[in-house]
Amino acid sequence: MKSCRFLLSFLFCVLFCFETMAKSADEPPAEWTKWLDGLKREMIARGISQKTIDEAYKGKNYYHKVSAVVQQDKKQTEFVLTTCNYVNRLVNEARVKEGRKQYNILRKKYDNIEKKYGVPLYYLTAFWAIETNFGKNKGQYHLIDSLTNLSYKNRRADFFKNELYNVLKIMDKTQLKGDKIRGSWAGAMGHFQFMPSTYNHYAVDASGDGIADIWDNFDDALASAGNYLSSLGWKKDESWGKRVSLPWNFDFKDSGRKITKSVAEWKKLGVKSFDESELNFADDMKGSIILPDGRKGPAYIVFGNFKRIMIWNRSDNYALAVAILADYIKNDNKKVLPMVADTQYVMNSDEILKIQKFHNRLFSPKLKEDGKLGPITREGIKKIQKKAHLPQDGYPDYQLLNKINNYNNGFRVMPQPSREEIKKSVKSGKK
Repeated sequence: MKSCRFLLSFLFCVLFCFETMAKSADEPPAEWTKWLDGLKREMIARGISQKTIDEAYKGKNYYHKVSAVVQQDKKQTEFVLTTCNYVNRLVNEARVKEGRKQYNILRKKYDNIEKKYGVPLYYLTAFWAIETNFGKNKGQYHLIDSLTNLSYKNRRADFFKNELYNVLKIMDKTQLKGDKIRGSWAGAMGHFQFMPSTYNHYAVDASGDGIADIWDNFDDALASAGNYLSSLGWKKDESWGKRVSLPWNFDFKDSGRKITKSVAEWKKLGVKSFDESELNFADDMKGSIILPDGRKGPAYIVFGNFKRIMIWNRSDNYALAVAILADYIKNDNKKVLPMVADTQYVMNSDEILKIQKFHNRLFSPKLKEDGKLGPITREGIKKIQKKAHLPQDGYPDYQLLNKINNYNNGFRVMPQPSREEIKKSVKSGKK
């Protein structure tokens, strides 16, 4: 009997300790509570109603000792994908097949959206495929919870705080409950993964029910995507571009989206289609040559619509995946072929960070030291390559990294032998 009492007492103590530990783990520190109160006051000062604040935070502080979304934001992938690997992962035979099927369905019902916004449905289908796998992966994070956590002492706190404000604005304007507004860990929402600020500028109530529901109403979601791209200046009859072949003597400093020339000018420089045929675009079209994986990878000529895709997502790889998938969807007889290129590696984030720090020692304006190979970092790499007497393709490779590692007071170039020295060397070699 005593042993039973002892066992019951022990179990009670264990349960009590677990309950106490659980409460303390979820109990926010005073600093969080003070910050959250200030956040609510700031949102009200920006025009959010007290009613919406009460609805969004009804009895909840959303504090997590270890926040999953903050861990996601801090996570740095050791290696990023090459263009070929990235595109091959997103554009494959199964996805193209499903994309063509969905496109044929959309054409029967949504021809009016294409006419109204001037964005071809095969492009909208490609965005839908890549953003949420045709609506299957819209994200289930509670956005008040995730964006509140991302607004607290985070490296991009101001950005996420503004997106939180926009979520609260959606609740204010539409009377949607916070539980309805779900999305990715970073705040992207609905079929086409609009950020809350994008929603407030471009979301459309195509169904006429009074709410632009991009989560569950596909009419609204598709029209909103069309409206957004149209607002960016989308040109319905303009090609995004194509893969090209560069001449052996191409000057790589002419690559990059900042360098724009007419098709006629690119032709004079020897740029051809990848199959070595002449570029089949109007001579007066303005385009850029991009090298997402540097001079050893594939080259593309890109026009205005490609750059508009990049406003949606500022990544060459993303824009190429959308554009190439759209081409396959439009041309239903085109065989799906995986991309192949010589570039098999990319630098990891520590190596990119080293290059950024080196740039900032030598040049201004300074690069953001974040270990990411963005367009501004690539322009900075061109400066280093020029100083190091390397081809200026804006792509970091181990030749560049070795030069940086061996940098002392400058990039020393070995003195070239004179013609007489070469002749003497040849003669001595014959002997």
